[in-house]
This record gives sequence, structure tokens and C-alpha cells, in this order.
Amino acid sequence: MTNVSNIRQATDATDHGLERNPGMAYKPELFNSLRINRSAVERRASTIARRRSIKKDHQTAWLLKVIACMDLTTLAGDDTPGKVKRLCRKARQPVRKDILKGLGLEDMDIHTGAVCVYHNLIETAVKELEGSGIPVAAVSTGFPAGQIPLSLKLAQVRASVEAGATEIDIVISRAMVLTGDWKGLFDEVKAYREACGDAHIKTILATGELATLTNVAKASWVCMMAGADFIKTSTGKESVNATLPFSLVMVRAIREYHRLTGYRVGYKPAGGISKSKDAIAYLILIKEELGNDWLDPHLFRFGASSLLGDVERQLEHRLTGSYSAKHRHPMS
Repeated sequence: MTNVSNIRQATDATDHGLERNPGMAYKPELFNSLRINRSAVERRASTIARRRSIKKDHQTAWLLKVIACMDLTTLAGDDTPGKVKRLCRKARQPVRKDILKGLGLEDMDIHTGAVCVYHNLIETAVKELEGSGIPVAAVSTGFPAGQIPLSLKLAQVRASVEAGATEIDIVISRAMVLTGDWKGLFDEVKAYREACGDAHIKTILATGELATLTNVAKASWVCMMAGADFIKTSTGKESVNATLPFSLVMVRAIREYHRLTGYRVGYKPAGGISKSKDAIAYLILIKEELGNDWLDPHLFRFGASSLLGDVERQLEHRLTGSYSAKHRHPMS
């Protein structure tokens, strides 16, 4: 039998009273000496999914946490208002009612952490999500490559905020990382932060294009110093997107930044996370490296388009003991 009270306790969000990261002065001495040992990072990352076995009610609670921390995303060339409306309805009701009822969870307020879309579909998403409390995130600054002038990037950020997005996922200029122009990167991200105003800024590092884990660590520090609310792995369009080694480097940078400043910065892995077991591995990483406070949509998000279907399928398996066909769990 499902222990409903245990699941509720495990999935309750924390009231952080979270103070937004204001950033700090540019201090290259905080990151210049960083050198990341790739083999040590990969050894640690390889143990994360193997060290814990999560079953039954505990697995159900963790799967519901995955949903709560998900930016349900559509970033395709064939996106339409109808597709986004359907996605927003899925964000409001991410698990079929019959599954929730069977698990004894039908009265829980389960929804995704946000819906993420391109700029021209912000107003559609905002209207469809009205009254739900689900924020709309928009990709910006010439996503995914970021190869447009800074003036246009800033104009795009402001336009997305004006259209109703309360979270802006920006892409950094990878060339600044690859050429060591850290002050240029700091100034760029700080300008994005100012253009966002009250909207939260997630800085996408495109980790698969930064060449080394040392560059990933340094870019993480620079973005946080410039006032990032979240640091994010990838656009989902690179050949290599979110991985546990990239994530380990980034969350340890977050941990050290918090120790130094007292401010909590969020983390978002994105791209390539489509299976429930992989998502749970990321939750384990966050729990072990940052603690329970970060297991909350205010501080942790998945960027995902197909992950929710697998999570819902796993919840149905918990109820019935059988795996259903994937077409029974459409996203939109």
C-alpha cells in the first residue's frame, strides 16, 4: 500500500524566504587558480547513481519531486500556439487523474516548476497558465548560439520580460570563455541581469562547448558573481548536454559561492535527461552536494521535454505493476 503521508512529507516544498543573489564585484582571484581534475570528477560522478537504491514509496516521492522541479519545455521550429497551450495544460495536470487517485494522491497540488518557450509564444503560455502559479520562462539572447550583437540580446531580454516571462534563460558568449575574457563575460551577464529587472535570470553555459571542466568551473563563478539566479548546463542543442561530471563541477561552485557570500544560487541541468532513473541521479547529486534546501523548484530545475512522459509511466507502473505504452503519456 502507498504511504501517502510519507510521500506528502517528502515532496513538500520548503519556504526558503529566499533572498535573491545580488552578485558581487568582479574578483578574478576567486577563480583564477581553479584547476579541475577530470579523472577525480568522473570517478565521483560515476558513484552517484550506484550508491542508493530507491524503491516503492520513496521512488514515488522522488518522482513527484522531479515533476515539481521540471521546466516543461518546447523549443522546436514547429512550435505553434496550439502546441504550447496543450503543453501548459500538461504542466497544470502532469499526471493522469486515474494514476493519482490510485496512488491516493488525487488531492495533492502537483504541477511542473515552469513552462519554457521561445519569445513569440510567451503571451500564449502566460494566458494559458493564468491563476496556476506556474511561471513562464523564455529563452533569450540569440538562443541557442548567442551569435547576435549585444544590443539585440538586451532588447530581446527586455521584450520577453515585457511580454510576461518571469524567468529568462540566457546564453553566454562561449567565445569569451574559450579566449579567457572573464571580465567581458562578467560585464555581459551583469547587463543581462539588469535588463531582466525582477525576472530571474538563468545563465546557460553550454558546457559541452567550453572545452574543459576548469572552464566550466570558472564560467560558473563569473556568472554567479554577475548576479545569476541559476546556472544551467546547456541549451539542449549542443552535441553534449547535461552530464553528471559537468553538474558536479557546477554544484560545487554553487556550494563554495554560498559559503563565501551566504546567497543560494539555483542549478538547472538541461538536455538529454529523458529517463526517470537519470533524473533521480541528479536529485541524489543535489542532496549529497548541496543539501535538502536545494531540492526545491526555487533552487533546482530540470530542463526537459520528454522526461515527464517517462516519470508518469513509472508512476503508473508503481500502481499497476506493468509498463504502459509511451503513447499513453503524451506531452502535448
